Amino acid sequence: MSTADLAEEFQRHRPYLRAVAYRMLGSTTEAEDALQEAWLRLDRRPPDDMSDLRPWLTTVVGRICLDMLRARRSRREDYAGSWLPEPVVTTASSPETDAVTADSVGLALLIVLETLSPAERLAFVLHDVFAVPFDEIATVVGRSPTAARQLASRARRRIQAAKPEPDADVAVQRRVVDAFLAAARGGDFEALLSLLDPDVVLRTDGGGHGPLARPPVTGAAEVAAVLQRGAAPFAPLGRPAIVNGGPGLIVGRPGKVVAVVGLTVVDGRIREIDIIGDPAKLRKLALD
Repeated sequence: MSTADLAEEFQRHRPYLRAVAYRMLGSTTEAEDALQEAWLRLDRRPPDDMSDLRPWLTTVVGRICLDMLRARRSRREDYAGSWLPEPVVTTASSPETDAVTADSVGLALLIVLETLSPAERLAFVLHDVFAVPFDEIATVVGRSPTAARQLASRARRRIQAAKPEPDADVAVQRRVVDAFLAAARGGDFEALLSLLDPDVVLRTDGGGHGPLARPPVTGAAEVAAVLQRGAAPFAPLGRPAIVNGGPGLIVGRPGKVVAVVGLTVVDGRIREIDIIGDPAKLRKLALD
């Protein structure tokens, strides 16, 4: 197969591979880096059997992402504030966007995935999301198929225990987002309080520095107080958006996004607020 034919075949699988890498890494930028490395490996040493390239590429991308996760973990030990995923803000439909934002890739899941070990995350993502057999996963993590199955099982239990189940009713989500935005703009403490779940958690990511580099805040009164003090200057710049397939806000002026806010709505109240203000994670976004 010529290089041109090989490149065409790789491009055919690219949306799927990007979805795998994004779920593994929580970053579209790092996902693209992983795909670039996968292409280099394919170009240097293509598999003997080219009839079904997807399983081979899935394994290669999984191995690359596993190495990236392990390296990244050591760099995050001194990270100030919460490390939040690079958001996918949906403003128009495209096949590539759909591949990334489809089922089970909300911010809530990605944040829980960050608490797993790299091997647990890989086993869960490849098996539970993309139906990769455990014998193939075992070759990536360097363990037996039984051990790979146990990794996925541990990950599954932790995710089920920690991940909230958001409201599926889009109308409810939209109503809560609109009310939240109005309350934040007005600095209305009581209105904010009424929208928050008693166990709400507020996480902020400023790239490890700046005013957003602070520990999570929990509890409705505490979160409402933080929002009342800090959100008023930025709330007028906010507009509703779909963030990783769920409700949220994009904040900024034309040509400059300053923050993306993901909201997890459960039983009509906000259970999680994730504010992403790291410029490196927002540079691909734009406001008209």
